[in-house]
Amino acid sequence: MSPRRNRPRGGADKQAALPRDLDGERYGLERTESWQGEEWAVRTIGGGAAAKHYRCPGCDQEIPPGVPHLVVWPRFGGGVEDRRHWHKSCWNARDRRSARLQRSRNAPRY
Repeated sequence: MSPRRNRPRGGADKQAALPRDLDGERYGLERTESWQGEEWAVRTIGGGAAAKHYRCPGCDQEIPPGVPHLVVWPRFGGGVEDRRHWHKSCWNARDRRSARLQRSRNAPRY
């Protein structure tokens, strides 16, 4: 008896190659958004690709490994050191949030 074939035969849909999040955005693809008169590059990171701890600048809370989030940086003139990892809800609410977040004395600085 021959083994079962697990791959679909024929032309598979090329659009289905990248997984999508709940809003239909594709993980790993970059888009551009405007905020405060500047262009920002925004990339959606899936839970499987999130391997480190990050601190969200919107809520000042930690983003643990395995949690889907966004990586945002200035479109022009921004380098690797300018990238920030945001919760998706924090990025969507960035205009409604105060810029005066204060960490406690014992909070880590990453």
